Amino acid sequence: MRRRVGVKGRADGLAYQKKAQEIKTISYQSAIETVEKLESKLTAFAKKHKHDIQTDPAFRALFLQMCAPLGVDPLVSSKKKGIWANLGLGLEEFYSELSVKVAEVCIATRSRNGGLIAVKEVKRRLNQRGTKFNLSSLASSSNYTQVISEDDIITAVSKLSALGSGFRAVQIGDLTMIVSVPTELDIDHMEVMKIALGDREEGDLTQNSIPREAGQVTLKNVMDKTGWEADRCQRALDLLLSEGMAWIDENRGITSYWFPSVWKEGI
Repeated sequence: MRRRVGVKGRADGLAYQKKAQEIKTISYQSAIETVEKLESKLTAFAKKHKHDIQTDPAFRALFLQMCAPLGVDPLVSSKKKGIWANLGLGLEEFYSELSVKVAEVCIATRSRNGGLIAVKEVKRRLNQRGTKFNLSSLASSSNYTQVISEDDIITAVSKLSALGSGFRAVQIGDLTMIVSVPTELDIDHMEVMKIALGDREEGDLTQNSIPREAGQVTLKNVMDKTGWEADRCQRALDLLLSEGMAWIDENRGITSYWFPSVWKEGI
């Protein structure tokens, strides 16, 4: 026969529940206070180093990394209420403006590279244009140029990505690329491009014993490097070709696939 819980047992159970709730409340309140203290220190840090955040891209990247674990978003407009309201960092406006410029470069080059471009190439084109931004109070000076980094461009792309526009940053070997089309690239496609970008090794030849050039692969190259079956390699190449991310070249009986977005990087 099951033993029934007595009045004392029920009272003990209620006491335990009450104590557990008290501990939970104290822990929650303590966590809130800790976060508020950290936010306060972070705000003071931002105020003290405002000039460095606005003018030094490396310092700016480290500052954003400091904010991330707290869930603090300094990219919120200074016009809105919040811990950044009175600091006037201007980061949201800066990254919004930069994201538009990045999108312009990606779209302008899409017919050539199929919507795949290296971050460093985007940076080079922006610098070549002499693109100016109004992040620092020094921006009004005619001889001041706002320095942007690859990290700045990647952050700007993340703002575009949040809009569901197909923009995203991907890693191919040691190179960070921007994809500006909604095409889904799986690990096979990434591996093929990594091979095209990778260093040419001694004996790395096409099927007719011609040295392979940077930014170029053949079906045989991909098969040799990956150990995959021919069908799997060809499927990956065909999708990249159909999306315009690769160009095909027939020369002396050799079918080569060129990747305009990476071939300069491999030289």
